[in-house]
Amino acid sequence: MPKREDGLLLLDIHGAGSKILLFTTGYSFDDYMADERTKDAVVRNFEIIGEAARNLSTVITEANPQVEWKKIIGFRNILVHDYFGIDHRIVWTAIQDFLPDTIKAIQKIIETTKGK
Repeated sequence: MPKREDGLLLLDIHGAGSKILLFTTGYSFDDYMADERTKDAVVRNFEIIGEAARNLSTVITEANPQVEWKKIIGFRNILVHDYFGIDHRIVWTAIQDFLPDTIKAIQKIIETTKGK
């Protein structure tokens, strides 16, 4: 399978992150924990974010150090390889404290790299 272009990977990250935020809007941590479908969807979309980040070129990642690429990829690795040991408090913290700013940063990258 051919490698996806950076622009598409950035859109994948933005789309998956936006879905996570949409799925959890208005939720408390207890609401999130009680909703198995949402937990599964959130974890899957974090996996997509990490996989897309892992496949970005160094041109993009080095030009955008404001995004914590290594943490994003590391988080994906934890989710994929330790599925039954997922600490959903950490996932929830990532949604609340990390994801909104990351998605904004990705949006800016998309806007500045369009047409390049």
